[in-house]
Amino acid sequence: MGSEVQVIGIDLGGTAIKLGRFREDGTCIRSLTVPTPQPATPEAVLAAMVAAIGELDPDKQAGAIGVGTPGPADVTGKIARVAINLSGWRDVPLAEWLEEKLGIPTVLANDANCAGLGEAWLGAGQPFQHLVLLTLGTGVGGAVVLNGQLFVGHGGTAGELGLITLNPEGPECNSGNRGSLEQYASIQAIRRLTGLEPEELSKRAKAGDRQALEFWQDYGRNLGAGIASLLYILTPEAVVIGGGISASADFFFPALRQEIDRRVLPSSREGLQILRAKLGNQAGMVGAAKLAWQKFLTP
Repeated sequence: MGSEVQVIGIDLGGTAIKLGRFREDGTCIRSLTVPTPQPATPEAVLAAMVAAIGELDPDKQAGAIGVGTPGPADVTGKIARVAINLSGWRDVPLAEWLEEKLGIPTVLANDANCAGLGEAWLGAGQPFQHLVLLTLGTGVGGAVVLNGQLFVGHGGTAGELGLITLNPEGPECNSGNRGSLEQYASIQAIRRLTGLEPEELSKRAKAGDRQALEFWQDYGRNLGAGIASLLYILTPEAVVIGGGISASADFFFPALRQEIDRRVLPSSREGLQILRAKLGNQAGMVGAAKLAWQKFLTP
């Protein structure tokens, strides 16, 4: 057993840091969740990570580490350029710091990219080589997997699928865009549009409330219009929908599918599957592990 190479996947979030130790086939040998230090300064987060890795892998079996961070990484996968919800993060060389402290090669990627890679490896995207993942949460994140590899573009920041324009005159977005998909499909957007949480709208829809059912119809149509743009460009085999709002999929998937059928030429959606993500909040950690395999341990 001693010589078996393993990797560590880490999902760094605003409230928790999730870590897992994985075999090459995706078996998670051990996992651990620790609270994100508050305030989450880079130094505090580094110390918490190093301690947690020591606990997770006392025998130093890990040959590589992958980390998903809440924001873009640089193209080399070493520097967290910005991290949403973490204080004082600007161009933090987190991977280099971990390598210095632990002597283990480390790679960083955006957390939504990691979630996409996780779903592609062990989740809903397993049967496919080409897929798009959308995470519908506080914001709308995305990931593009082509030929089984994460597509990150020339600067490392591709796949910001939530920031495409849906309505040129729509509400302003933190990104500087207006009317981006995120302004219609995120939890914040649902609160703005209805004053309610997605769970409450689902409860009401389940009970047959007409307004709630109509809201989810509109929601599905907007999301479908956004996905239509992605399908014309990427023609994936599957679109995987994750994040908290995916729990309400039963109420908006029918309208979503209808909208896609209406807007997208059959030749651009041949055999397309629209699926719910399977890995829940483990996806980022799983994908970070896969990234480490791909970057350092796959010939």
